[in-house]
Amino acid sequence: MSLVAGGDLATRAEQVLAFASTNPVAAAVGVIALLVVFSVGVIAYRYLTRTPGDRLQSVLGACEAVAVLMHPNPDPDAMSSALAVERLASAVGTDATLYYTGEIRRPENRAFETVLDIDISRIETRGDIEEEDIVLVDHNEARGFPGAGGIDPLAVVDHHPGDGTGEEFTDVRPDVGACATIFAEYFESLDWEFYEVNTAVTDGGVNTNALPDDTVPSHLATGLIYGIQSDTRSLTNGCAADDFAAAAYLYEGMDPDLLNRIANPQIDAEVLEVKARAITSRIVKTPFAYSDVGEVSNTDAIPQAADELETLEGVSAVVVLGECNGTIRIAGRSRDDRVHIGRVIESVVSEIPMGEGGGHARMGGGQIPVEYMAGIGPSSGISREDLRQRVFEAMSGER
Repeated sequence: MSLVAGGDLATRAEQVLAFASTNPVAAAVGVIALLVVFSVGVIAYRYLTRTPGDRLQSVLGACEAVAVLMHPNPDPDAMSSALAVERLASAVGTDATLYYTGEIRRPENRAFETVLDIDISRIETRGDIEEEDIVLVDHNEARGFPGAGGIDPLAVVDHHPGDGTGEEFTDVRPDVGACATIFAEYFESLDWEFYEVNTAVTDGGVNTNALPDDTVPSHLATGLIYGIQSDTRSLTNGCAADDFAAAAYLYEGMDPDLLNRIANPQIDAEVLEVKARAITSRIVKTPFAYSDVGEVSNTDAIPQAADELETLEGVSAVVVLGECNGTIRIAGRSRDDRVHIGRVIESVVSEIPMGEGGGHARMGGGQIPVEYMAGIGPSSGISREDLRQRVFEAMSGER
């Protein structure tokens, strides 16, 4: 049977040769067509199998300059992610400028910015962003400043729930604990090497344009690993296997001294006072706790007070609120599988005009303008006691 098959093959080969000898032009056209089809197939395969890191870098490479926008009051996860975009852009010859709105107040956030010598610009309106192309990191819809709603980002990389997308690139993964995890995966998939940089002796930040191509500098690896640690409480809360894998990958390139300086900053006196007020004014309906710390000047003290209150024995979910500059700030924490704290806060503020809230199962936040809570606009308003009752109802599953 194989002999017959072999004979058929030989016959066909003779027929092809005979056709080619009598129709050389048609044969050449056929060969060219086959080569074109093969080449197109190879290109299509390479395009379809590109990693997200490849695709993002390609999008960045098509721009002369990009703005990298962090969410209001950026934390280490947002800042390290912005640094990662800057590094990816630099490697393809694209200028990147880092922007944020709000304030950097929390001690470890300020230490992160200072120790890593990050060059970031604070904005107040959309007009303060000079670049046309904008990349959002650690949030998927611009917010927190006039004109934010009109931004159509070029790219979005985030780990929070939401419907925001980028015009050219979107990578939103609510199942991972930190945005830095996603960027660590990008660098690993690109097969970049780690490169030691002594940020302690630099003046004006690290010049990424002077770094060797395709390298992850040690200050960036350190920033990313702390971004993962801070958003997952040192890989103990709201994290996935990807976060552990990213931390293990980054460990080889991080600078232990920089990490220690970021993780152990001096604590602001007001933070300690707010934590004390949260504990002494707490109201507990086991296993849930609530505390109103009143007026604060440092809004970052509120989530830190929530962290502290959650550690109390017998408490599995907590909401802390405080007031600053006419706005009530809300922070929630949960280690109770029955309480998705992001949804709790969202449900509590949803009926109040201009109220905002949401987050993950373990960590959430929100804000309410005091004037709207008092009844301005279409709402009759609610009291702080009513707000507290709503919180307990939501944590108990009654809302």
